[in-house]
Amino acid sequence: MINLETPKKIRPLVDQAHQVAMNMLRPISRKYDQAEHEYPKELDMLAAMIDGLADSGASEGAGAAGVRRDEKAVEKGNKNGANLASVLSVLEMCWGDVGLTLSMPRQGLGNSAIASVANDEQSERFKGTWAAMAITEPSFGSDSAAVSTTAVKDGDEYVINGEKIYVTAGERADSVVVWATLDKSLGRAAIKSFVVTKGTPGMRVERLEHKLGIRASDTAVIIFEDCRVPAANLLGSPEIDTKVGFAGAMATFDNTRPLVAAMAVGCARASLDLTRDVLAQAGIEIDYDKPALTQSAAAATFLQLEADWEAAYLLTLQSAWMADNREPNSMEASMAKAKAGRMGSDVTLRCVELAGTLGYSETDLLEKWGRDSKILDIFEGTQQIQQLIVARRILGLTSAELK
Repeated sequence: MINLETPKKIRPLVDQAHQVAMNMLRPISRKYDQAEHEYPKELDMLAAMIDGLADSGASEGAGAAGVRRDEKAVEKGNKNGANLASVLSVLEMCWGDVGLTLSMPRQGLGNSAIASVANDEQSERFKGTWAAMAITEPSFGSDSAAVSTTAVKDGDEYVINGEKIYVTAGERADSVVVWATLDKSLGRAAIKSFVVTKGTPGMRVERLEHKLGIRASDTAVIIFEDCRVPAANLLGSPEIDTKVGFAGAMATFDNTRPLVAAMAVGCARASLDLTRDVLAQAGIEIDYDKPALTQSAAAATFLQLEADWEAAYLLTLQSAWMADNREPNSMEASMAKAKAGRMGSDVTLRCVELAGTLGYSETDLLEKWGRDSKILDIFEGTQQIQQLIVARRILGLTSAELK
């Protein structure tokens, strides 16, 4: 039968992540929610700890930067590897705080893009960088194929021009993975990603956004004006293959969407844990051995929310496990992202309701988790985009056939 327990080799990492979330992130969660755009300096010490664990080989898959697949693990049999470890550790960290997790040095979403697309030489060269990811533009949101930022080859360099918005960690990161088109007339196939290091002439942070949630994480607007980057910084192959199309770029999402799903699962778990304690203090018993219809309305609602959480959790694990086992997971990654994103928003807000005045006040973190969770249903592809991707996969239709 299927064993749904956390794999033994990953448990120490998950336990470490939970301790970090509880003892380092939770205590400063409210502080940096209120001090928007102030860098959480406490994370520098945490990043140093993670680097130390990585050097010792004790933190395989810790954080978003650890999603590169273990190419040495090629022998037959089921594998629980870096993707599953990343998902489970990110879940625990976001049980502590989503915004602070997104602010972790060297753990940016751009690191996942590098892990997904870069060749061996690039992986080594960009090892240790903290990479943000710049996709969205003023003219589009989730339709990544609509990229209008251009990259024109000029000798041994590419000249990038365009504007990117909603770049998570865009000001703090060491580098930014920028999606740009080599030739707009060739459509999706011409979209490539480039690593642009901080301080490159022609790249500037225009402003930082004020947001509903994840306020500890900076969200930037970045302008590129005749920004020259080495041709070697184009991730993967520079060739435009119309037969492959958008596949290379979409491989990034197959890695990052399970991570974002895990963020939603972790934030929702935090809300459920606290709400259970609040209900218990109010004398409301939740009995897992009795039908929900025989229990109080609050207990029945809580059981429903937990069931919804469990479904999102299992879908997230499946999408990560498939990646570890070299199985195509595009549909499952979108299913996990769609389910977890919607579940996270629903569960956190229902927990606010169940907790009454305590849930709506800043006495505890329930209202903050309700605000933080909404973005997890939006970025890395909205709910509607994920449903569209799943429908295309199930029906066997192309993006041109089903819009």
